[in-house]
Amino acid sequence: MIVYDNLWETLKRKRITQYRLIRYYGISPGQVSRLKKNMYISTHTVDVLCGILNCTVSDIMEYLPDPPAEEKKPPAPVPVPGKPEECKKSVKK
Repeated sequence: MIVYDNLWETLKRKRITQYRLIRYYGISPGQVSRLKKNMYISTHTVDVLCGILNCTVSDIMEYLPDPPAEEKKPPAPVPVPGKPEECKKSVKK
């Protein structure tokens, strides 16, 4: 998983606000929102941010491995109103 925590530290260190990124450097509000949520951004956006901040990729983002599969829990089944559970169905002969 890619996280952008380093970006916020770099912005703070360089005294550049999110407003300034949007207003003066042309980064879209949607991209800033995606960065806040650690969602996908294009390599072009990473390149633009590195140019604006005069920094390297590691100053913006960091790779953290996903947790092992056994730690992930499947979502709990949601009962559907009006439908009996599978184990309660009667078998017709």
